[in-house]
Amino acid sequence: MSVSECDGVILCGGQGKRLQGVVQDVPKVMAEVDGRPFLDFILDHLKDQGITRVIMCTGYKADVIETHYRGRDCGVNMTFSRESSPLGTGGALKNARGLIYSDPFFVFNGDSFLAADLQRFLNFHVKKKAEASMIVSQVNERGDYGSLALDDDQKVTAFHEKSDMDGLSIVNAGVYCFNQSIFPRMPNAAQFSLEKEFLPQLTGNKFYGLITSKPFVDIGTPDRYNYARHNLKRGRRA
Repeated sequence: MSVSECDGVILCGGQGKRLQGVVQDVPKVMAEVDGRPFLDFILDHLKDQGITRVIMCTGYKADVIETHYRGRDCGVNMTFSRESSPLGTGGALKNARGLIYSDPFFVFNGDSFLAADLQRFLNFHVKKKAEASMIVSQVNERGDYGSLALDDDQKVTAFHEKSDMDGLSIVNAGVYCFNQSIFPRMPNAAQFSLEKEFLPQLTGNKFYGLITSKPFVDIGTPDRYNYARHNLKRGRRA
């Protein structure tokens, strides 16, 4: 199976409350990095990796995102799934179900960037006969991320809350591959968190983590946004 056969879903609905002191009047994913919206870096990478169809899940200030990208040639076929009230990352994905045609499909956090090899990731997902897969990264500081555990077969076995403990940890890098069969397993609620309320339910099942050595960049806090502004440049992905 090829990456070009898979839809890509980008979660773009977050308000970015922790960034409001440095990013104002736009959604978090539209924060400027090297003269462009942060979201551009994700879209460029998906196009380069072979993704041809993207669903953007919009929420907070959805008009800003949709006005900017509607009719713009980004090299991918783009459609929008707008939430009328905050749904959380899980609720936003569930809300977009009718627009996701491929099986499996990719999901990306709109506030983080990882130069992932998506064909390798897709091959991993298929080889494992997984229902859900995620790319995970090893970091030295897990305090603001939370961490997870893998067994010897790379199956996800546990999630751990955010901690002040230091040391090498495995963390969620915000890139997923899901089968359509995950949707009936989701909570009945309209609003829920993908990371906190859904993924932990999959542990011990057909849920795997592919470890990457590539760094991922997110803009969730002013410090990390400042890092992205200095390290993400046109033509340079990390």
